[in-house]
Amino acid sequence: MCLVISNALIVNEGKSFLGSLVIQNGVISDILQGKTSSHKHYDKFVNASGCFVLPGLIDEHVHFREPGMTAKADIQSESRAAAFGGVTSFFDMPNTLPQTTSLETLNEKFMLGKKNSHVNFSFFFGATNDNVHLLTQLDTHRLPGIKLFMGSSTGNMLVDSEKALNSIFSTATLPIMAHCEDTAIINSNLAAAKAKYGDDPDAIHHPEIRSDEACFASTALAVQLAKKYGARLHVAHLSTARELSLFEPWENTMPDITAEAVIAHLYFSDKDYKTLGSKIKCNPAVKTEHDRTELRKALTDGRISVVGTDHAPHLLSEKQGGCALAASGMPMVQFSLVTMLELADEGVLSIERLVQLMCHNPALLFEVNRRGFIRKGYKADIVIVKPNSPWTVTEDIIQSKCKWSPMLGHSFNWKVIHTFCNGSHILNNGRFDVSCHGEEIKFR
Repeated sequence: MCLVISNALIVNEGKSFLGSLVIQNGVISDILQGKTSSHKHYDKFVNASGCFVLPGLIDEHVHFREPGMTAKADIQSESRAAAFGGVTSFFDMPNTLPQTTSLETLNEKFMLGKKNSHVNFSFFFGATNDNVHLLTQLDTHRLPGIKLFMGSSTGNMLVDSEKALNSIFSTATLPIMAHCEDTAIINSNLAAAKAKYGDDPDAIHHPEIRSDEACFASTALAVQLAKKYGARLHVAHLSTARELSLFEPWENTMPDITAEAVIAHLYFSDKDYKTLGSKIKCNPAVKTEHDRTELRKALTDGRISVVGTDHAPHLLSEKQGGCALAASGMPMVQFSLVTMLELADEGVLSIERLVQLMCHNPALLFEVNRRGFIRKGYKADIVIVKPNSPWTVTEDIIQSKCKWSPMLGHSFNWKVIHTFCNGSHILNNGRFDVSCHGEEIKFR
């Protein structure tokens, strides 16, 4: 099977150029510069004139809710949403039911991925106070890393033992991806908010409860432990300007301590609680416009290494209420790329930098094998996007099982036209090939 994508503006490894891609048997076999392809023999031809061709996105932070919470989402529905958004690979988090904290539950997750995922998949192993002995038994070629919850948004996966934390950081051979919020500070803030505002304070007070101080204290501890033991640390979803002071800008060599930003904190601010309320309630909380501005600056100066989504669907009924009652999290995987392209149009970052943060750097940080770049011999995970193609998010467009999004009613100027996963044309101008299955991601 030979596929040619022609007349495209290809964005890859810091450059944009007019050219064509030749894909054979699911792999990129040639990259041709110039307006038309000279490749004479092909089975399928896609004219990408007026479009941008990017590597398929790697979202290293999703909660697809399977097993155990499939009323709100499952691997099939959310991987479909991923394909509609140009995401061709995902790493799923361990706080499912049961939790992915044993070798048995990990293997069960992989079987579910193989059976149900439309795009490429892998799974984090969850650290607890009691399973440190398993960390040396993990297959480093199958897993991106270890998820460590150093805050209370965990589904009973909080690691708060000093002994366990030291053991995890000294033992782990895989990257540690840490959710950092100080539980004691949060609990104190929540008690104060309830005393002042009632048992379920309005969502507008969420950033006061899950505060700047709570984030900084926990992130500083994680960085301290990583430096002490020489561990590879990736701090999830930075939400404050203050936390950025803990990370060094970098350009060429990926450091051992890195940070992720997610769409919620890059796009929304605390002023949006007035209109969206608990729909943008997530942990850590969406914070001030100043925090958002500084996080956006860090996208281009090297302090933020990766942009993910923390895609976390809930039923809309579970999002009712305020700080105490409404569930935290939102579905974003379908809209991450077009949202970041909107920020590119606003001058926040270049499209080349976007590709670095959402394709190249996740592959480099987690040592993904043959994905994340447009290179000869790499898997043909490709997304084609078209500018100046306005569309509006309506409920029927939302592919996530929960069927809502904080982006409902928002109009985008960029559109995902085609998605290819391992060379398979999974999304073709709105038409989805349900027969496509992703592959288990391998790591070097």
